[in-house]
Amino acid sequence: MFSLPAIIFILILVIIFNTVKILKEYERGVIFRLGRYVSVRGPGLIILIPGIEKMVKINLRTVVMDVPPQDVITKDNVSVKVNAVVYFRVVSPEKAVLEVEDFYYATSQLSQTTLRSILGQFELDDLLSNREKINLELQDVIDKQTDPWGVKVTAVEIKHIDLPQEMQRAMAKQAEAERERRSKIIHAEGELQSAEKLSQASEIMSKNPITIQLRYLQTLNEIASEKNSTIVFPLPVEMLKSFIKNE
Repeated sequence: MFSLPAIIFILILVIIFNTVKILKEYERGVIFRLGRYVSVRGPGLIILIPGIEKMVKINLRTVVMDVPPQDVITKDNVSVKVNAVVYFRVVSPEKAVLEVEDFYYATSQLSQTTLRSILGQFELDDLLSNREKINLELQDVIDKQTDPWGVKVTAVEIKHIDLPQEMQRAMAKQAEAERERRSKIIHAEGELQSAEKLSQASEIMSKNPITIQLRYLQTLNEIASEKNSTIVFPLPVEMLKSFIKNE
């Protein structure tokens, strides 16, 4: 059996434990006195009236919450799985305690339903190309609904969009066809530019026939530089006429 002094000492320790609280810089204590809300205290040393006051501790740091994959049917009737991450923090500790039973669970459920609702209003191409716009819309909708709970949603980011296999194959074919189309356009533009340059060159050569002979000699020089053992080439009649005249 414990002696009377030991019992008194234990009671004093219990009272001190239930009376003196120390809150960190990022923590706040919501104080209730006989069941009624009194105030928000902290950080630092908090002294409670034993048996009369109770404290609920709230963390004010930003919470990073994963939203599990949700089945979403887009506006163009494509079924996809989408997951996201939500960043939020408590800005009003008393509301986070008084207005909702569990603000973390409530925010999680709200994020899931909002994700399905908002993404269902977009077509698949918009989901893939306009993520920033969709992220902002998700943040705005969720933040407005969590505001009465004293919770501020600072960001929402879509992490991954899981497409069906047949849709992935169709998009791959579409991308390949688009690349082929661009390649043909670039090739056609190159042919057009080449034809324009040749047309300009032919006009210049037609005005000055000697340029044709110079180009011919340049071509012969390029062939000779390839170190072929035998070179057979035609000789323009115009060049022969010039030699005949000189003789």
